[in-house]
Amino acid sequence: MKTRYLSLAAALVLSGCSLAPEYQQPASPVAASWPQGAAYDAAAVQPGTLPLNRETFFQHPSLRQLIDLALESNRDLRQAALNVEAYRALYRIQRSELLPSVGVDASGNRQRLPDDLAPSGEAGINSQYGVTLGTSAWELDLFGRIRSLQGAALERYLATEQTQRAVQIALISDVANAWLTLNTDQALLELTEATLDSYQQSLAMIELSHAGGIASALDVRQARSLVEQARVQQALYTRQLAQDRNALQLLVGGEIPAELLTPTEVDTGLLADLPAGLPADILQQRPDVRAAEYQLRAANADIGAARAAFFPSIRLTAAAGTASAELDGLFEGGSGTWNFMPQINIPIFTAGRLRANLDYSEIQRDIHVAQYEGAIQNAFREVSDGLAARSTYQHQLQAQTDLVNATSEYYQLAQQRYDEGVDNYLVVLDAQRQLFASRQQLLVYQLQQLTSEVALYRALGGS
Repeated sequence: MKTRYLSLAAALVLSGCSLAPEYQQPASPVAASWPQGAAYDAAAVQPGTLPLNRETFFQHPSLRQLIDLALESNRDLRQAALNVEAYRALYRIQRSELLPSVGVDASGNRQRLPDDLAPSGEAGINSQYGVTLGTSAWELDLFGRIRSLQGAALERYLATEQTQRAVQIALISDVANAWLTLNTDQALLELTEATLDSYQQSLAMIELSHAGGIASALDVRQARSLVEQARVQQALYTRQLAQDRNALQLLVGGEIPAELLTPTEVDTGLLADLPAGLPADILQQRPDVRAAEYQLRAANADIGAARAAFFPSIRLTAAAGTASAELDGLFEGGSGTWNFMPQINIPIFTAGRLRANLDYSEIQRDIHVAQYEGAIQNAFREVSDGLAARSTYQHQLQAQTDLVNATSEYYQLAQQRYDEGVDNYLVVLDAQRQLFASRQQLLVYQLQQLTSEVALYRALGGS
């Protein structure tokens, strides 16, 4: 008899269907090709392969070590990893509902009844002991409600894995940008201090000339204004350098070894060149896009669970064991006992609750469709911005380098003409100011070019 019931239950479970709508990936809401035009390198927008690897992309040893430290100790990344484990546990909880929960229950009861309540009419003590093995309220998944909930839990678990990967890629990029900014501000501080020293020497010389009646008071005021401007810049970069170290330490998640903070010249050799060709499906490999699609799949599975709630649900409660009025008689012959209690629930009137729940699930699905399409559009924009930056920054850096060379020659010529008595010292001071500003801007553009490469690495989904 028991074997027959178990076989029937197993057959019902295995024949369970799913009412979830068939999943269809939404059409991509972006253009089929990368943007083209004056801002884009023609080779960069052609289809190709893109093998990315952070160990080879970030070429400086100190930067690679800082990234490794951050991946070990950063608290945001640790929280993302724990979220993955939490959703994995929720998925396992939901999956367990497909199978019955079997447990052993042992109980004992002793009760004294007065004579007016006792069936025999005499006061006495009644005893009952029992040990049973069974399951309680196991739902047969005839219409796929539990399977749909399990599928939704699985998709959300996979989404958190992709979210963790997105956090990891963002952390790598943030550490790289913080390290590049730190070294750029260090270079700007050194340039400012060298320029300040030069300005102070010029001021001292002009003050001597003014005392001798050669230079005017205007020359002195002009030279002193440049000194004060340089002092302002010195304080600015000193503050920014300290803040850069604090920001980098927060990202790393602990103390940074001093050797990893050794000043490094910021140039294009710090990062490897990204391949020119971009594969057509690169956007689908981004973790944020994949996470959005997993969330969409989960919402699609929730619709199946909401639909299944309209149909009857069957729950089984069964137990088998032994019972006796005496403790030592539990396992004697003839003490066996069993019970089987199937229960069916057919929803008839729920005041619109089931319909509203289905509407809510379908609206959530539509929301996740919009979020998925938005993630693709955002990814397309970020990659397009990176492609535009790759080409234009090369031209901008070359033009700024030519400007630095030109202002350097201007300064040398102005100094020579002043020494020969052709021009006054105001021309020299103006040349110094322009040279200082052009060198500052070159360092800023170098930083922007490197951070744009890091941003493109991040936009392409990292390694």
